[in-house]
Amino acid sequence: MGSALIGLAAAVVGVTGTLIASVLSQRLLGRVQSEQFERQQQVAAAHWRREQQVAELNRRRESYMQVNASFRRYWTHLMNFLWTVHKGVVTPEAREVLEEARRDHHSVFAEAQLIASAAVLAELDEMTTALSEVYRRTMCLEEGNPDPDGSFDDIRTEFVRLWEQWETMRGVMRADLGVGDSAGERLAVGT
Repeated sequence: MGSALIGLAAAVVGVTGTLIASVLSQRLLGRVQSEQFERQQQVAAAHWRREQQVAELNRRRESYMQVNASFRRYWTHLMNFLWTVHKGVVTPEAREVLEEARRDHHSVFAEAQLIASAAVLAELDEMTTALSEVYRRTMCLEEGNPDPDGSFDDIRTEFVRLWEQWETMRGVMRADLGVGDSAGERLAVGT
Protein backbone atom coordinates (compact mmCIF):
# COMPACT_ATOMS: atom_id res chain seq x y z
CA MET A 1 0.00 0.00 0.00
CA GLY A 2 2.92 2.25 0.50
CA SER A 3 3.70 2.55 -3.15
CA ALA A 4 0.04 3.16 -3.97
CA LEU A 5 -0.09 6.01 -1.46
CA ILE A 6 3.11 7.44 -2.81
CA GLY A 7 1.73 7.20 -6.34
CA LEU A 8 -1.55 8.81 -5.20
CA ALA A 9 0.30 11.54 -3.33
CA ALA A 10 2.48 12.18 -6.37
CA ALA A 11 -0.61 12.35 -8.57
CA VAL A 12 -2.36 14.76 -6.17
CA VAL A 13 0.72 16.96 -5.98
CA GLY A 14 1.07 16.86 -9.75
CA VAL A 15 -2.57 17.72 -10.39
CA THR A 16 -2.53 20.39 -7.70
CA GLY A 17 0.66 21.84 -9.14
CA THR A 18 -0.83 21.87 -12.60
CA LEU A 19 -3.99 23.59 -11.35
CA ILE A 20 -2.10 26.10 -9.26
CA ALA A 21 0.31 26.81 -12.13
CA SER A 22 -2.55 27.64 -14.47
CA VAL A 23 -4.16 29.94 -11.87
CA LEU A 24 -0.84 31.64 -11.10
CA SER A 25 0.04 32.04 -14.77
CA GLN A 26 -3.40 33.57 -15.43
CA ARG A 27 -2.88 36.03 -12.56
CA LEU A 28 0.63 36.85 -13.72
CA LEU A 29 -0.57 37.29 -17.28
CA GLY A 30 -3.41 39.51 -16.05
CA ARG A 31 -1.00 41.66 -14.06
CA VAL A 32 1.39 41.97 -17.02
CA GLN A 33 -1.48 42.89 -19.35
CA SER A 34 -2.80 45.44 -16.82
CA GLU A 35 0.64 47.08 -16.49
CA GLN A 36 1.04 47.07 -20.26
CA PHE A 37 -2.40 48.68 -20.67
CA GLU A 38 -1.50 51.36 -18.11
CA ARG A 39 1.75 52.10 -19.94
CA GLN A 40 -0.15 52.36 -23.23
CA GLN A 41 -2.64 54.75 -21.58
CA GLN A 42 0.22 56.87 -20.23
CA VAL A 43 1.91 56.96 -23.63
CA ALA A 44 -1.40 57.86 -25.31
CA ALA A 45 -2.07 60.60 -22.74
CA ALA A 46 1.45 62.01 -23.17
CA HIS A 47 1.03 61.91 -26.95
CA TRP A 48 -2.33 63.70 -26.71
CA ARG A 49 -0.86 66.39 -24.42
CA ARG A 50 2.01 66.90 -26.85
CA GLU A 51 -0.38 67.21 -29.78
CA GLN A 52 -2.40 69.78 -27.82
CA GLN A 53 0.75 71.76 -27.02
CA VAL A 54 1.82 71.73 -30.68
CA ALA A 55 -1.68 72.78 -31.78
CA GLU A 56 -1.70 75.61 -29.22
CA LEU A 57 1.74 76.75 -30.32
CA ASN A 58 0.58 76.74 -33.95
CA ARG A 59 -2.54 78.76 -33.04
CA ARG A 60 -0.42 81.34 -31.22
CA ARG A 61 2.13 81.47 -34.05
CA GLU A 62 -0.62 82.05 -36.63
CA SER A 63 -2.26 84.67 -34.45
CA TYR A 64 1.02 86.50 -33.84
CA MET A 65 1.77 86.50 -37.57
CA GLN A 66 -1.63 88.04 -38.23
CA VAL A 67 -1.06 90.63 -35.49
CA ASN A 68 2.26 91.63 -37.00
CA ALA A 69 0.82 91.86 -40.50
CA SER A 70 -2.22 93.87 -39.37
CA PHE A 71 -0.07 96.20 -37.27
CA ARG A 72 2.24 96.94 -40.19
CA ARG A 73 -0.71 97.47 -42.53
CA TYR A 74 -2.49 99.78 -40.07
CA TRP A 75 0.73 101.62 -39.21
CA THR A 76 1.45 102.16 -42.93
CA HIS A 77 -2.06 103.38 -43.77
CA LEU A 78 -2.16 105.64 -40.73
CA MET A 79 1.22 107.12 -41.69
CA ASN A 80 0.01 107.60 -45.29
CA PHE A 81 -3.15 109.27 -43.99
CA LEU A 82 -1.06 111.60 -41.83
CA TRP A 83 0.85 112.62 -44.95
CA THR A 84 -2.38 113.24 -46.88
CA VAL A 85 -3.58 115.40 -43.96
CA HIS A 86 -0.29 117.28 -44.00
CA LYS A 87 -0.60 117.87 -47.76
CA GLY A 88 -4.27 118.80 -47.42
CA VAL A 89 -5.47 116.18 -49.92
CA VAL A 90 -7.63 113.90 -47.77
CA THR A 91 -10.21 112.02 -49.84
CA PRO A 92 -13.08 109.76 -48.79
CA GLU A 93 -11.16 106.88 -50.38
CA ALA A 94 -8.07 107.58 -48.25
CA ARG A 95 -10.23 107.71 -45.15
CA GLU A 96 -11.94 104.41 -46.09
CA VAL A 97 -8.59 102.66 -46.69
CA LEU A 98 -7.47 103.78 -43.23
CA GLU A 99 -10.73 102.68 -41.60
CA GLU A 100 -10.56 99.28 -43.28
CA ALA A 101 -7.01 98.75 -42.00
CA ARG A 102 -8.13 99.93 -38.56
CA ARG A 103 -11.08 97.50 -38.47
CA ASP A 104 -8.88 94.64 -39.61
CA HIS A 105 -6.33 95.54 -36.95
CA HIS A 106 -8.97 95.60 -34.19
CA SER A 107 -10.37 92.27 -35.34
CA VAL A 108 -6.98 90.55 -35.41
CA PHE A 109 -5.97 92.02 -32.04
CA ALA A 110 -9.28 90.92 -30.50
CA GLU A 111 -8.67 87.36 -31.65
CA ALA A 112 -5.07 87.40 -30.41
CA GLN A 113 -6.18 88.62 -27.00
CA LEU A 114 -8.05 85.34 -26.53
CA ILE A 115 -5.01 83.08 -27.00
CA ALA A 116 -1.95 85.22 -26.25
CA SER A 117 0.20 84.61 -23.22
CA ALA A 118 0.05 87.11 -20.35
CA ALA A 119 3.32 88.76 -21.45
CA VAL A 120 2.15 89.14 -25.05
CA LEU A 121 -1.27 90.31 -23.91
CA ALA A 122 0.34 93.12 -21.91
CA GLU A 123 2.27 94.20 -25.03
CA LEU A 124 -0.86 93.97 -27.19
CA ASP A 125 -2.78 96.19 -24.78
CA GLU A 126 0.02 98.79 -24.74
CA MET A 127 0.25 98.71 -28.53
CA THR A 128 -3.50 99.10 -28.95
CA THR A 129 -3.53 102.06 -26.59
CA ALA A 130 -0.59 103.74 -28.35
CA LEU A 131 -2.09 103.17 -31.82
CA SER A 132 -5.45 104.52 -30.69
CA GLU A 133 -3.79 107.64 -29.36
CA VAL A 134 -1.88 108.25 -32.62
CA TYR A 135 -5.09 107.68 -34.58
CA ARG A 136 -6.97 110.14 -32.33
CA ARG A 137 -4.26 112.77 -32.67
CA THR A 138 -4.17 112.32 -36.45
CA MET A 139 -7.95 112.71 -36.71
CA CYS A 140 -7.84 115.83 -34.53
CA LEU A 141 -5.17 117.29 -36.83
CA GLU A 142 -7.25 116.39 -39.89
CA GLU A 143 -10.33 118.05 -38.38
CA GLY A 144 -8.33 121.24 -37.78
CA ASN A 145 -8.46 120.87 -34.01
CA PRO A 146 -4.99 119.48 -33.14
CA ASP A 147 -3.78 118.80 -29.61
CA PRO A 148 -1.17 121.25 -28.25
CA ASP A 149 1.47 118.64 -29.10
CA GLY A 150 -0.42 117.35 -32.14
CA SER A 151 1.44 118.90 -35.03
CA PHE A 152 2.44 116.87 -38.05
CA ASP A 153 6.03 116.58 -36.80
CA ASP A 154 4.92 115.59 -33.28
CA ILE A 155 2.68 112.84 -34.62
CA ARG A 156 5.34 111.68 -37.06
CA THR A 157 7.72 111.30 -34.12
CA GLU A 158 5.11 109.10 -32.46
CA PHE A 159 5.24 106.78 -35.47
CA VAL A 160 8.92 106.14 -34.75
CA ARG A 161 8.05 105.31 -31.12
CA LEU A 162 5.27 103.01 -32.33
CA TRP A 163 7.72 101.15 -34.53
CA GLU A 164 10.11 100.70 -31.62
CA GLN A 165 7.22 99.52 -29.45
CA TRP A 166 6.25 97.07 -32.18
CA GLU A 167 9.78 95.68 -32.22
CA THR A 168 9.55 95.12 -28.46
CA MET A 169 6.16 93.43 -28.86
CA ARG A 170 7.53 91.25 -31.64
CA GLY A 171 10.41 90.20 -29.38
CA VAL A 172 7.97 89.19 -26.63
CA MET A 173 5.96 87.20 -29.16
CA ARG A 174 9.08 85.42 -30.38
CA ALA A 175 10.07 84.57 -26.82
CA ASP A 176 6.58 83.25 -26.17
CA LEU A 177 6.93 80.97 -29.18
CA GLY A 178 10.37 79.80 -28.02
CA VAL A 179 12.23 81.46 -30.86
CA GLY A 180 15.69 82.60 -29.76
CA ASP A 181 16.84 86.11 -30.47
CA SER A 182 20.15 86.39 -28.68
CA ALA A 183 23.08 88.36 -30.07
CA GLY A 184 25.06 85.14 -30.57
CA GLU A 185 22.35 83.67 -32.77
CA ARG A 186 22.17 86.85 -34.83
CA LEU A 187 25.95 86.84 -35.30
CA ALA A 188 25.95 83.18 -36.30
CA VAL A 189 23.26 83.84 -38.88
CA GLY A 190 25.01 86.96 -40.17
CA THR A 191 28.35 85.26 -40.76
